[in-house]
Order: sequence, then structure tokens, then C-alpha cells
Amino acid sequence: MTVTEHTDLSKLSTMRLGGEARYYTEVTSRAEIEEAVNWAIEHQVPPLMIGGGSNIFWRDEGFEGLVIVNKLMGYDDRAEDDNNHFLTIGAGENWDSVVARSVSAGLSGIEALSLIPGTAGATPIQNVGAYGQEIANVLVSVDAYDLHERTFVTIAASDCGFGYRTSRFKTTDRDRYLICNLTLHLTRKAPAEPFYRALSDYFTAHSITEYTLQAVRDAVVDIRSSKLPDPAKVANNGSFFANPVVDEPTAARLLVEYPKMPHWPDAAGRSKIPAAWLIEEIGFKDYHDPETGMATWATQPLVLVNEKARSTADLLAFKAKIVDAVQEKFGIALVQEPELLP
Repeated sequence: MTVTEHTDLSKLSTMRLGGEARYYTEVTSRAEIEEAVNWAIEHQVPPLMIGGGSNIFWRDEGFEGLVIVNKLMGYDDRAEDDNNHFLTIGAGENWDSVVARSVSAGLSGIEALSLIPGTAGATPIQNVGAYGQEIANVLVSVDAYDLHERTFVTIAASDCGFGYRTSRFKTTDRDRYLICNLTLHLTRKAPAEPFYRALSDYFTAHSITEYTLQAVRDAVVDIRSSKLPDPAKVANNGSFFANPVVDEPTAARLLVEYPKMPHWPDAAGRSKIPAAWLIEEIGFKDYHDPETGMATWATQPLVLVNEKARSTADLLAFKAKIVDAVQEKFGIALVQEPELLP
């Protein structure tokens, strides 16, 4: 393990903003994770593990600890029988490559999670989901290093505290666990209707009637590519806000005033409202802010783009403009998805 000093944190986030890390290292094994943690303890600095940087952005003040970049690789496919497979994936694996490989093997369960940037280890933290699938539906367990107990542990999916775009790794146990790998349960089940509406519309528009795993993956890749910027080319963190979930009285009140408001009721009587619609309604679709150098993406206002921002303070100021305007107009508090570190 090699530790370097004074690393530019803007290079470790696809938003490309932030200060400087005092120390930096990369780990490729469990032994190196332990070594990195012990090094941080010895030097009396906090450790902080990241993946590909697609769902994080950094404070301008930087980080006076040890940034650990997870490079643990691995893809182990264990077939229990003809239908059930258990994949153990290294946390440092590129997530879309994992999806592509599983689809090629005829395994169902994560095909709709195609083209989501970042590493596999980040998926349970955010409970990544898209087009009707989410990681909580297929996760069996997570192997991680517990910084409190100073040992490796296995956490069952049922103990991960999953919710809509959240988990215990993001809330009650934030910064406690360094994820090493995850095990998924996938099956040889062909896709079947009903599909998520965007997928169904895509299949209809393209006259697709043979529903295969590859067809679903291709559709998702095409849809996402048409709406979202490539973080390798355009500085962004993907969807910056989660879709708010409101109670029944709030949804009823809003529908009286905005009868065409899109919404999706759930079994508990609540309704999910697309944050993109809220942002568009306040006039921030394809909005370019001269004060902060930030913008919203032309085809998806959920995506905040760093066009020429000078600092994370600019990003936060632009975020505040959107949050405040949505709160004032609709009485809804938008919640950001990417994590501000440290």
C-alpha cells in the first residue's frame, strides 16, 4: 500500500469540485484495507473510503484524513441450480460492467440498472434503483470492514435498513463500514410485462415484442444516454435530487392546484412526485446560472451540471436556489442524492 499526500479531490468526483485530501491511497485486497485503517489510526487521521466518485462531491475545505479508493475486484458466479445463481462482486468493480456480464450470462434481476455510473460497492449504500428494479430486491449480503469493531463482517440484506434511495450505510451507520464485496441472487427468468412505463413506451415506439434481458438492457442504455450526460465528458453527479414522497393530504392539495401533476400512489396512501417535474415547473429546466457557473441538463433538469463553477460553494448556492423555489411554490423539500464529503 502506498500513501501519497495533497491529492486534488476534484479529480475524485465526477462533479469535479472540492479541495485537497491530506492523504490518499488505493486498496486492492482485504489485507490492504486493514493496512490502510491501521495506517490512519497510527497517524491519528480519519479514513474515508470511496469508489468511482459518481455520487459524491467534496467540500472546498478538503479532507484532513486518508482517502481510500476501493479497487477490490472480482466476479464469482455460483449456480445453485439451473435457475438460481449467486454472484459475489468485488466492491471496486465497475457496476455497468457487472450488469453487462450478468445479462450476457442470461441472469435476471439487475438488467434495468444498466448504465448507472460508479462501482458495485456504492449500490447498497444508495439502494440504487431504476426502471422498476433496485439493489435491495436482489442483494443477499454485504461483506465489509467494521471500523468500530476493527474486524470484517457479513451483513444480511435484511439488516441493511433499505428504503427509497437509502440504507443504514447512508444514515445510522454512515462511515462505519468499508464495503469489500456484495452477493446478489439472480435468476434465469425472462423479462415479462408489465414493464416500467418508460420501458413500455420505448418497446412500443421501437416495435419490440420479443422481451429479452438484452432488449431491456439496450432500451435502458438508449433511454439513459438520450437523457443524461456522460460524467466522463460533462461534470455532474447524475440525478441530484430524489423524487419526493408525500402524504395523501399533500398530494390531494397539489392535484387540486395542478391537476396534470404526474404522481405515483403507493400501497401506504402516499404518492411519489417526480422531482424533475417540480424543477421544470419553477422554470429551471435547461437553466444556466451566470452567478454560480452551474446549470441543469437540457433533457433532464434533475441533473445539475458544472459548466464553469469555481467551487463547491457555487454548487451549493445553485442547489439552494432550486430547493428554495420548489419549497416556496409547492411546499415540498427536495432532498439531494449525492453525498457531500467529508
